[in-house]
Order: sequence, then C-alpha cells, then structure tokens
Amino acid sequence: MVREGCVVGTGFNAVVALGDPTAHAEVQAIRDACARLGTYRLDRCDLYASCEPCPMCLGAIYWARLRTVYFAGTRTDAAAAGFDDARFHEDMACLPAERAIQLVRLLGDEGRRPLTAWLAKPDRVPY
Repeated sequence: MVREGCVVGTGFNAVVALGDPTAHAEVQAIRDACARLGTYRLDRCDLYASCEPCPMCLGAIYWARLRTVYFAGTRTDAAAAGFDDARFHEDMACLPAERAIQLVRLLGDEGRRPLTAWLAKPDRVPY
C-alpha cells in the first residue's frame, strides 16, 4: 500500500497460516495501513497486488476508499492456478436469487431498526 510515494502498509496471503479465509494479501495490507495510519479511510492510497483482487478484497478496497489498484495476474490466471476467483466474480454478477449461496432476508421492516437508530445517532461517524 502506497500513499504519496511512501509504503504505508504491506501484506501477504496468510489464509492457510492463520486458518482465516479473509487473510488475503490485499486485506492484510489494508489492515496494516489502517493500523499504521490510525484511520479506516485510505483515500489517497494505491494498492499493488500480484493478482486481480477477488470480490472479497474488492469489497474491502471499496470500503477503505483506495484510489487505484495495480495488479499483475488476472482472475483467469488465478483460475488456471486453481483459485476460485473467476467463479466468485461470475457469481457476484448474478442477481441475489441466482447466486450459489442463498441470501435470505429476515425480519422485514423490523430489520431496518438498527439502521434507523444509526441515522438518528447524533455522534455517528459517517463511513
């Protein structure tokens, strides 16, 4: 992770080592940069990755508000190496009802209460 020409975070794939399916290199770099910079927003940061980010990493990249991602290998390259990235990208492009994993909404209107309470909170920190 780079901001204004300086490395502000690093990461490597630690999924197997940590037994954590979210420990992709991109997520690790985001966590490291956030800890070093003391913020959850990485607005002016660029990420350099060995491969095109998977949908999970892309979600983290969007939430962190990164500016640019530079990558080498593609999702097709990752699939050829035995990773599920291309399949996940394809599934995420489907409507929720058509995805491999079912998404089931519970509680109806009652499910909005936490978000309504959040909006009413005068000291909330927008993100």
